[in-house]
Amino acid sequence: VQLQASGGGLVQAGMSLMLSCAASDPTFSNYAVGWFRQAPGKEREFVATISRAGTRKYYADSVKGRFTVSRDNAKNMGYLQMHSMKPEDTAVYSCAARATVTGATYDRDDDYNYWGQGTLVTVSS
Repeated sequence: VQLQASGGGLVQAGMSLMLSCAASDPTFSNYAVGWFRQAPGKEREFVATISRAGTRKYYADSVKGRFTVSRDNAKNMGYLQMHSMKPEDTAVYSCAARATVTGATYDRDDDYNYWGQGTLVTVSS
């Protein structure tokens, strides 16, 4: 599956932004999806993940309560809604997918087989 993240941009602290992840595979519903980010000079870190049916979600503590992960399998799309953004949310955000037959979620980058190009999110103070 090919993935393409989009929706990044420059926002002020406290504002909201929604990222999208477009998948090329019509069997997108067979994949768990994860969102990761990498800030300048830092390692890539887990942000959020959603199970193939969208029934399970898991978030990094740093974004819990501010970010919401979702998906629309009919449209082969994943989403990351970000609210109350902070300057420390500044990073390149990437979506990833892993084929699975279970409803599991995955929070490690090496759990994922497929990665899209990232989209840059910059939060100004």
